Amino acid sequence: MSDKKNPSRTIFLGAVAVGVLLTVVVWPLSMLGKGGASPADADEAELRIQPVARVEMQKAESVKSDGKPRSGEAIYASVCKACHEAGVAGAPKTGDKAAWAPRLATGMAALLKSATNGKNAMPARGGAPDLSDDELKAAVTYLTGKAK
Repeated sequence: MSDKKNPSRTIFLGAVAVGVLLTVVVWPLSMLGKGGASPADADEAELRIQPVARVEMQKAESVKSDGKPRSGEAIYASVCKACHEAGVAGAPKTGDKAAWAPRLATGMAALLKSATNGKNAMPARGGAPDLSDDELKAAVTYLTGKAK
């Protein structure tokens, strides 16, 4: 029986020889030229993966008040104009009679309620929670007056 060759044993020994060859010869050769990572290289890599931009949210500055109620025009210019001038997010444009007609038809009380509580994309009080009820009414009156 010793005359017969064992193919399983030959394949196993061949696989072990290839593994040893890879470990002893090829793996050390593959490491040539790589060198160790220096701290300077780590800093350069950190700089390359920094974000391109950052977004910082800040509260919009409100108009400074001297204790007196602000006029509707002043409130429009500082709060309402940003959206109503260009019609941002579906806001009816200032002076657009066709867009304001159905809103005006609901009456001033409904408009004030929408302005106070917010409607669609418009936040409550137009995004200016520091507005008093009288100031909000003055701003709505000013804005609707442009559409009449």
